[in-house]
Amino acid sequence: MSHHRNPRALLTPVMRQVLERLARAGRAPLHALTPDQARAAHEAGAGVLELAPHKLARVEDLHFTARDGHPLPARLYAPEQPALDRPALPVLLYLHGGGFTVGSIATHDVLCRHLSHLAHCAVVSVEYRLAPQHQFPTAAFDAWDSLNALHSQAAALGLDGARLAIGGDSAGGTLAAVTALMARDAGLPLALQLLFYPGCAGHQNMPSHHAFAHGFMLEAAHIDYFYGHYLRSPSDRNDWRFAPLDGVDESGHVRDLDGVAPAWIGLAECDPLTDEGIAYADRLRGAHVPVDLEIYRGVVHGFINLGRAIPEALTAHADAARALRHTFAPR
Repeated sequence: MSHHRNPRALLTPVMRQVLERLARAGRAPLHALTPDQARAAHEAGAGVLELAPHKLARVEDLHFTARDGHPLPARLYAPEQPALDRPALPVLLYLHGGGFTVGSIATHDVLCRHLSHLAHCAVVSVEYRLAPQHQFPTAAFDAWDSLNALHSQAAALGLDGARLAIGGDSAGGTLAAVTALMARDAGLPLALQLLFYPGCAGHQNMPSHHAFAHGFMLEAAHIDYFYGHYLRSPSDRNDWRFAPLDGVDESGHVRDLDGVAPAWIGLAECDPLTDEGIAYADRLRGAHVPVDLEIYRGVVHGFINLGRAIPEALTAHADAARALRHTFAPR
């Protein structure tokens, strides 16, 4: 994707105002903080420009168990309670963003509520373990273990395990894409992979990485900070479980994408990761995987959590929900 000589001119007026307001606030950038401080700052600021939380008929805290016995907190959202006189709801397993280092169920509570309401499906948000305490590939293992657990426990939860999708934003989008490949390999059918601005490449050297490196919410310094905490060594960048676009498996081969779940991919135009998402969509299409790619003009990474200020966030929520409703519709 080619990029404008003056990238800031691409921003919508409202998006530009939000960025200017954040700059005037003078808060220390996350990459200047310790991971614990960064988590606290992220939690504190997460809901400032969010929508009001949507009230749902069913919100339950639960947990899954990782392969090493570690409990993984999760939260189930549904627009209705289970009932014998109607079909069980399909379910989306959602993995929050935050550079594998920050973020939680709480930071994405409003988004998951809204998706559940709009798509009329259950959403299960899972709290995978974060870096630097838990480095690569722990988060990928936690995501896969959570999907397996949800699939096996769906009936007990009153959900339809035969209509199962996976999704996430940013680092959570990476984990969702990776987990979709794991599901393909294991023969676990997924209806959809729902990816908001996922990181997909092992190295950040595409045009969008340079065009939007500074002043567009997610900066190059943030990416270096997050990946520096998450990855054990530079060689992890070449592992497909970190880089589903161009990472390799144990035999040194780039993973084929044939037969993976259909994808809905929503990207922000003014985002360092935009070209990674476009390249991943192209690779999926090259493998004959159905792809719906939406690029939201004039907005930055993280915009889907700014629904009170950014109209494009509401559009993206509605588009993602429409994709879920379509894929979950009885055939």
